[in-house]
Amino acid sequence: MIWSGLLIYWANDVYKVGFGDKTLVKFFPQSFYQAFHIPFRLAEGMAYHFVFMWLFFLNGILYVLYTIFSGEWKYLLPNRRSWKEAWLVLLHDLHIRKTTPPQGKYNAAQRIAYTAIIIMGIGSVLTGLAIYKPVQLGWLTAIFGGYKMSRIIHFALTIGYALFFVIHIVQVIIAGWNNFRAIVTGFEVVKFQEDQVLQPEPLPMPVEPEIPGMQEVITTEEKTEDEEVHE
Repeated sequence: MIWSGLLIYWANDVYKVGFGDKTLVKFFPQSFYQAFHIPFRLAEGMAYHFVFMWLFFLNGILYVLYTIFSGEWKYLLPNRRSWKEAWLVLLHDLHIRKTTPPQGKYNAAQRIAYTAIIIMGIGSVLTGLAIYKPVQLGWLTAIFGGYKMSRIIHFALTIGYALFFVIHIVQVIIAGWNNFRAIVTGFEVVKFQEDQVLQPEPLPMPVEPEIPGMQEVITTEEKTEDEEVHE
């Protein structure tokens, strides 16, 4: 999706970071385009972008429906404590704060990030349509402040996806391979030392249930046998 977007962006790469006539960062230098063979592939980029847009849209719809019907949305939506706790998560990840922040199925930072990515996805689809059909969907383009602003928002959201991806990769590397394997497979492998292996406890011996009156019958029979012996 991002790759096909780059093929389109090449035709009008106007965005940069700077002040006045000073450019600090340009998206993107010509050497970048040449290295990845991007120039003069506008039509190809538009065709691929339109195809991947449907996959992006359907995947997002299925994910949202899953969170609604499975009840996962209860764990994903931020609550009133999430913003404060997200700051604690950031300090902990940067090793500034040693105390582990409150943890649930998702911590506060994850709640905010995973909710934000859904909102970003909706924004990407809508701004993409506003750019694709600015005349036919003039009302939608106007909502985002016109064609230029729609394109800026669309581009900014793409940068957000890239940052989201990079941060997750870094966190996976920090957490270790076992954590990544657990994300993919759904279970975690725990290694024990030989002296830490738990020995199975012996099964309890079955106890016969005590039947009321049985003891009296047995006692009576024993007395009868004793009397017969004496006779």
